[in-house]
Amino acid sequence: MRIAVLSGKGGTGKTFVSVNLAYVVQPSTYIDCDIEEPNGYLFLKPKISETRKVSIMIPEFHADKCDGCRACVKFCQYNALAFIKGKPRLFAEICHSCGGCALLCPNKAIVETGRDIGIIERGESEGVTVYTGILKNGEATGVPIIRQLLKAAPSAGNVIIDCPPGSACSVMESIKSADYCLLVAEPTLFGLNNLELVARLVRLFEKPCGIVINKDTGTGEIIDRFAVENNIPVLLKFPYDSQLAALNAKGFMAAKEDKYKPMFKHLFESISEKSGGGE
Repeated sequence: MRIAVLSGKGGTGKTFVSVNLAYVVQPSTYIDCDIEEPNGYLFLKPKISETRKVSIMIPEFHADKCDGCRACVKFCQYNALAFIKGKPRLFAEICHSCGGCALLCPNKAIVETGRDIGIIERGESEGVTVYTGILKNGEATGVPIIRQLLKAAPSAGNVIIDCPPGSACSVMESIKSADYCLLVAEPTLFGLNNLELVARLVRLFEKPCGIVINKDTGTGEIIDRFAVENNIPVLLKFPYDSQLAALNAKGFMAAKEDKYKPMFKHLFESISEKSGGGE
C-alpha cells in the first residue's frame, strides 16, 4: 500500500509521522519527495548505496540555422524563450522541457540537450529502503525529480511518501500513485486553513484520506468539527508532549520507544482498515 503524508505547511509534523510510520511497518520504503528541504534522512540515517543525477532536456540553438522566425518564442507558454538582439535566448530555469520548440522549428535549428537539476539517493536503514530527492539550489521546479523518485521505488509492499508541504504542483505529483492520503494538521486556526487546502486537493484526485492531529493540547475540536463536516476520519491525535518533542528535535525515532510505538502501529492499522488495503 502506498501512503502519501501531506500537510498544508512546513513544521506541522509531516516528516515526523512519515519516518516513524515507515519504521513500524518495515520492511518498507520511505520516499522523501520534499526535495527542496529533505530531512527524513536525519531520522532514518540510511547507509547510501546509490546516487544518481536527474536531468531534464532543454533546447540548444544552432545560430547558423536560425533565420529569426520566432516560431519557438511564440509557442512557449512559459516565457522561457525570447528573441534578443537578433538571437534566441533561453531562460533555462523556467523551461518545462516539453520539447515543442524543437518540433516546431522549421529550420531544425533547435536540438535538445540534458541539464542536471538534482540528484536521487538510495539507502538502507533497519529494514527501511530510503529514497531521497535533492533539488539543486535555484531551480524553479523539482517535479521531474519526484517523478523519478516514484518510478524508482518498488510498486509493491508498504511505501510511505513524504510529500512537499503545501498544495502546489509538486504535491500533486507526489500523490498521484498513492492509495491513501494522510493529512497532518495542528489544532489551530492557521492549521485548519492549511488542512482545508490539502483536503480539497486530495478530494480533486479522489483519494481516500484521514487526518492526524499533531501537537494536540486537548483543543482539537476545531479540527474535529472540520473532519465531521467533511466526512474525513481523525485517525490519531499526537499529544503536545515535551519528551516527544525532544526526541524529534534530536533526530531520534519516536517509534523506537515503547511509549510511542503502539501509536504508530495503531495509525497504520487504522489506515489499512479505512482503505481496505495493507500488506
